Amino acid sequence: MELRSVEELMDLLYACRHQRALRTAALLRRGRPADKELQVAGLVHGIKEPPGPADGAAHAVRHLLGERVYHLVRGDGAATHDDVLRLRQADEESRTARFDAGVLEDWRTVLELVAARNSRLGAVD
Repeated sequence: MELRSVEELMDLLYACRHQRALRTAALLRRGRPADKELQVAGLVHGIKEPPGPADGAAHAVRHLLGERVYHLVRGDGAATHDDVLRLRQADEESRTARFDAGVLEDWRTVLELVAARNSRLGAVD
């Protein structure tokens, strides 16, 4: 599955009802407020699509959100190694963290920003 719009992504995220993803993204926003791609990777990394959780989520968002988000969600890429570790740490912390991480709709603008930036840079075919 390849997502082509923020609206499609929002629908999928709503269907997942993944509160932990909201907490992961919120934790990343606290630690790296300027790094929207890292925050978005935290939000979408839990999407469950074949062939497996990480690969499915990564492939689903690659065209829409770009190469960096793709590599962060897959957990690979030497250039993003520290950020992959940050993402994993935030995901682990989100398992036990208990705070109000807001609602998914709060992330629409950030998703649109990352998608727009990616489309300007030239999306993957």
